[in-house]
Amino acid sequence: MLILLPPSEGKAAPRRGKPLDLDTLGLPVLTDARGAVLDALVDLCAGDPAKAADVLGVGSTQLDLVLANAGLREAPTARADAVYTGVLYDALDAASLSPAARRRLGARVAITSSLFGLVRPADRIPAYRLSGGTTLPGLGPVAAHWRGHLGPAVAEQLGGGLLVDLRSSTYAAFWRPPTELAPRVATVRVLHEADGVRKVVSHFNKATKGRIVRALLEAGADPRTPAALATALTDLGWHVETGPATPKGTQLDVVVTAL
Repeated sequence: MLILLPPSEGKAAPRRGKPLDLDTLGLPVLTDARGAVLDALVDLCAGDPAKAADVLGVGSTQLDLVLANAGLREAPTARADAVYTGVLYDALDAASLSPAARRRLGARVAITSSLFGLVRPADRIPAYRLSGGTTLPGLGPVAAHWRGHLGPAVAEQLGGGLLVDLRSSTYAAFWRPPTELAPRVATVRVLHEADGVRKVVSHFNKATKGRIVRALLEAGADPRTPAALATALTDLGWHVETGPATPKGTQLDVVVTAL
């Protein structure tokens, strides 16, 4: 099983640690593609700060983010699962996983990244600012760049297992599973139900996905099909409704009822 997560917009900047070394990151098939994005981002942010802020979509009061990007090659690094923050990562709480679950985290989870394409939780990265919808001078749209590179990396990590795609729509655009993979693809949508009405609520969606990943890792569940994943989640206490298989995979709706 391979679980694909989105990154977080907010990141915890490491205070100390070795500087970034692309050659030490997992999935070395992506090294050159990572270097191209890194070069474009650093070059942009080392120039006119106002122009860089505009390209990155940050306000004039956030020029510190531009400055941080300019120094990415020398910035201290930490584990990716400690750098990414926010609702999903708070709910996952990787640092408090049991030793066995933490080993599974390293083997079964990959995080989509605008800068690095995919990273494993133990990869050491710096904090950076680069959204999935950004177009970098000299590189072009970040999403289009990664669409040309992520396929082999995902295939390498997935092997013959189930792909559990928890990415947001922005990062799903970086790579879409081919039709032949559809029988082994499950996407998860979290629906918040209140007064009989179901809708996607960002906070609950992210938090529930984090809790789902944590529960699967702690339970040691390793489903091989979307149906087996639905059964595993049901056994773990969630109300799951399974949609029909499509050329894009199978969608599982996890329904969370408001208290």
